[in-house]
Amino acid sequence: MRYRVQVEIEYLISLSTAITELEDFPVHKINEIRKIYKNFTELQALEIKEIEKTTNHDVKAVEYFIKQEFEKLKLEAFREFIHFGLTSQDINNTAIPLLLKEFIEREYFSMVDTLVNRLNGFAKEWKDIAMLAHTHGQPASPTRLGKEIMVFAARLEKQLSQLKTVPHSAKFGGATGNLNAHHIAYPAIDWNKFSDEFCHHLGLSRSYPTTQIEHYDNLAALFDNLKRINTILIDFSRDMWQYISMEYFKQRIKEGEVGSSAMPHKVNPIDFENAEGNLGFANAIFEYLSGKLPVSRLQRDLTDSTVLRNIGVPLAHTYIALQSLLKGLSKLELNQAAINADLDNNWAVVAEAIQTVLRKEGYPNPYEALKALTRKNEKITQASLATFIDGLNVKDAVKEKLKAITPFNYTGI
Repeated sequence: MRYRVQVEIEYLISLSTAITELEDFPVHKINEIRKIYKNFTELQALEIKEIEKTTNHDVKAVEYFIKQEFEKLKLEAFREFIHFGLTSQDINNTAIPLLLKEFIEREYFSMVDTLVNRLNGFAKEWKDIAMLAHTHGQPASPTRLGKEIMVFAARLEKQLSQLKTVPHSAKFGGATGNLNAHHIAYPAIDWNKFSDEFCHHLGLSRSYPTTQIEHYDNLAALFDNLKRINTILIDFSRDMWQYISMEYFKQRIKEGEVGSSAMPHKVNPIDFENAEGNLGFANAIFEYLSGKLPVSRLQRDLTDSTVLRNIGVPLAHTYIALQSLLKGLSKLELNQAAINADLDNNWAVVAEAIQTVLRKEGYPNPYEALKALTRKNEKITQASLATFIDGLNVKDAVKEKLKAITPFNYTGI
């Protein structure tokens, strides 16, 4: 409601600079007029809803509310230029992208940047910690914990950069997008130029040509981008859940907190679970919004109206998820002993390194030799690998090089 009032008032102020009938518009009262939306309260929103009980039309109720406020300011002479030549969607399709833009810029980016900074901090802190990798759920060539966290930070940064390129588009063009009423009243004025400049004044990009409504293609792109970011965060939430399950991390708990109503020993990774649930729910709505909104019969049907009223739902669940992730990260305590134990328990993962060096040395069928060794039902240990290396027909210097390879130092670049 506040943004609708804002668009109506800013439109009238811009209109006052364009038409002769408003040349006496009181410039000295503009700050006072802007206070109608700048000081807008929930009480005034309820006033509009009360008017709407009679009009059965939300935007018309906004118009009547502003006219009442103009009477209080002794500006009755200018009342009929409020909502002049406009249709409801000139207001809705400008107010909604404006409130979305300001939410994204003021709240969302700040929250995601905080998360990315936290991840980059962990990536730096843990950059030298060797960790067993798992591909297909099986032990794989070692990696480093900091690098694995950096993967998520880099993915998020890339998607945030893309998100910042998506225009926040508004529709401003009258009942069927042709500015018919404006043109018939003032044919000498370049109304397309006026509308472009008005939307730009609000910080929006005007879509043109349109039907009665914004075609929502950029809005769909924005929702798809937000969905991709959420998908990365789902991936991250699941990985953190798994690392906690593997005891690579412990979780700090507050005095008096309970992990389970039945099992006293439990400390559940609930923050990452809550995040995953909220992100998944948000994505289901984002997907519907981006698929539905760009589709409208002929010059307009009403299905976009009821759908648009719900864009706050996935954004709210996304915001809650970000809060949960930050809370979960704040509880993490690195358990390097468990990470090291896993590495020490999986010496077979250096088989890749050994067979690669042997290939370089021209050793016959090195992959097959290591495959035969590692697929026995016997556990591969540092000692058994050393015995295998001693039996190879290679130079002593190569044997020493191979024996120096461990799960703790075979971590790549």
